[in-house]
Amino acid sequence: MFESCNDLVAEYSDLEAKLADPAVHGDQAAARKYGKRYAELRAVVAAYREWLALSDDVSAARELAEEDPSFAEELPDLVEREKISAEKLTKLLLPRDPMDDKDVIVEIKSGEGGEESALFASDLLRMYLRYAERHGWSTQILEAVESDLGGYKDVAVAVKAKGVPEPGQAPFARLKFEGGVHRVQRVPATESQGRIHTSAAGVLVLPEAEDVEVTIDANDLRIDVYRSSGPGGQSVNTTDSAVRITHIPTGVVVSCQNEKSQLQNKEQAMRILRARLLAVAEEQAAAEASDARRSQVRTVDRSERIRTYNYPENRLNDHRVGFKSHNLDQILDGDLDAVIDACTEADTAARLAAG
Repeated sequence: MFESCNDLVAEYSDLEAKLADPAVHGDQAAARKYGKRYAELRAVVAAYREWLALSDDVSAARELAEEDPSFAEELPDLVEREKISAEKLTKLLLPRDPMDDKDVIVEIKSGEGGEESALFASDLLRMYLRYAERHGWSTQILEAVESDLGGYKDVAVAVKAKGVPEPGQAPFARLKFEGGVHRVQRVPATESQGRIHTSAAGVLVLPEAEDVEVTIDANDLRIDVYRSSGPGGQSVNTTDSAVRITHIPTGVVVSCQNEKSQLQNKEQAMRILRARLLAVAEEQAAAEASDARRSQVRTVDRSERIRTYNYPENRLNDHRVGFKSHNLDQILDGDLDAVIDACTEADTAARLAAG
């Protein structure tokens, strides 16, 4: 049982030796690669060593119980602890989404509901910014199109971890289940009669791609420049600094106008384009694979209405996993871990059941 862990322990020891060698750190790319893999293996190796120790304790207690019945009293507790340890290790050994250790770009788009939807999009943005702050992640608004009342028609934010996160704790691993349609039920600021309205905003979570992961041929790009504009079409810039990039083979279009410099807007647009193209490549690979593999790569349908935020009842419902809580105010302030944990656990259970 768990024989494959011996190879992982050997790899872990080898990485430990490499990272202790000052010469390795002369190559920052190699050092980052080794450090990331070392962090991935740390939890698995610790769980395996814990399970080995408990297995030895169970074997020893059984042998001693044959000579001294008092040792038999310890067996049930030891066996239960060994079982829990084995379950923990089994989960850690499940095939991981290869994107889980990545930073992310979160895109939020207003949907049905007009200005109220745009205001809700700004509330979702604040929720994710506060969540990132709680986890010590850095954030950067890459692109934002504001509405007349100060909401967002469209906004993209980059979320980046500091250092090497533990497995399952990187931004994409924590936020990937946020993708989908988020519905809000509340009395809008634009409502004079006090009636509750329902509107929605869409969230797209993309693993941020590094340059080496997505090759973009400059000949495949059409780059247009235009004058930035603010809410209501009022000009906020006197030069053609806004940039629109079209990736001709896929038809993916990205626009950026936040920065004053055309070059800066182009760089921001390219970051978003790389992330979108990486997501397209992942989805194509998933579509060509088996149903089981497809469920592991993408467990959330982005067109699915995944969650309802009910303000009058201070309630949040995640419709995929049946999660319900009555602390919506705290969740909107970034206290998202409980609902994210529920989605992660449901995904793990589904993958375990799939074998």
